[in-house]
Amino acid sequence: MTSLPGDSDHDSRTTESDPVVCARCGAQAQGPQPTWSCSVENERRRYFCDTCARENLRAIEGRLDSTWW
Repeated sequence: MTSLPGDSDHDSRTTESDPVVCARCGAQAQGPQPTWSCSVENERRRYFCDTCARENLRAIEGRLDSTWW
């Protein structure tokens, strides 16, 4: 995979103490979770909890934007 310029896995805007919110259901977690999915849509990172990711796995694998789910 290719990262956007200035983008990295260690983004200074998201630290371990920042709450992460599921873009679909609003569930919250402290920092990125290993079971959550991260999607980049319109140059923005969107996180999806494991439940929402599991329910929409085919759409995610088909690379559909979450607005199509």
